[in-house]
Amino acid sequence: MTGNFRIGIDLGGSKIEGAIVDGAGVVRVRRRVTTPAGDYHGTIAAIVSMIGALEREIGVPASIGIGMPGAISPATGLVKNANSTCLNGRPLQQDLEKALARPVRLANDANCFALSEATDGAAAGYRTVFGVILGTGVGGGITIDGRILVGNNAIAGEWGHNPLPWPTVEELPGAACYCGRYGCIETFLSGPGMAADHRNRTGRDLPAAEIARRAECGAGDCSATVARYAGRLARGLAMVINLLDPDAIVLGGGLSQIDRLYREVPQRWEPYVFSDRVGTRLLPPRHGDASGVRGAAWLWPL
Repeated sequence: MTGNFRIGIDLGGSKIEGAIVDGAGVVRVRRRVTTPAGDYHGTIAAIVSMIGALEREIGVPASIGIGMPGAISPATGLVKNANSTCLNGRPLQQDLEKALARPVRLANDANCFALSEATDGAAAGYRTVFGVILGTGVGGGITIDGRILVGNNAIAGEWGHNPLPWPTVEELPGAACYCGRYGCIETFLSGPGMAADHRNRTGRDLPAAEIARRAECGAGDCSATVARYAGRLARGLAMVINLLDPDAIVLGGGLSQIDRLYREVPQRWEPYVFSDRVGTRLLPPRHGDASGVRGAAWLWPL
């Protein structure tokens, strides 16, 4: 295998995925391992091992970009705001660079997703793009003219830890969030949030993927759960549109595979958007679950 290559790593709470991306943005090799739960040093070792395996595939060193939960604090250089809490307060970039003996670029995982989809994905050609992660957690990333907007505090796009807007009485005060507050968007729109809502309404404990599958097959109680989810997602994204006014919003993460969201959410967000019309497009990801690693690889120019 010859050519210009970059390595992208998507560090998630349950899995670490790595890929070799060529100069044309094509993923040539992908690998996946389980994230060592709650083990900071084990996580570093797993990333280093994966990078070694990927580089053996190409026979030469490559640039390394890593998408991660949370962000690197501009004030301290340490990780903050990660729902994989073992990373918080740790010098992840310095420790990785020491273990690998070379520079590493890190960015929030939602930023990497947005960068991938804005570069040559579903939102290619759109100037302002909001990328959404709907999975174990809820995150967001912003690109403008194909470049990540990080922000002064490195929190641009972090809509998941704002309160759910226009809440109903039954939605108050909301569930406790790991960030220490109640009623965060993440507690409603994450996979565990959908599962908790279904359990509270029906008494049945199902994971979000199974709720979505049963809803598609016509199960009334599951369909009602997905409908409530779509309404909450519409309100959450209407708030984003009112603040950012993006050209396109791209959904990522496991819950982005629910097809009805792309029909229902744009209809439901209209009453909440402060405009006579809403031209913002809601799009499924072109690169699917490869967007995270591709975006991480794009952190380095060729």
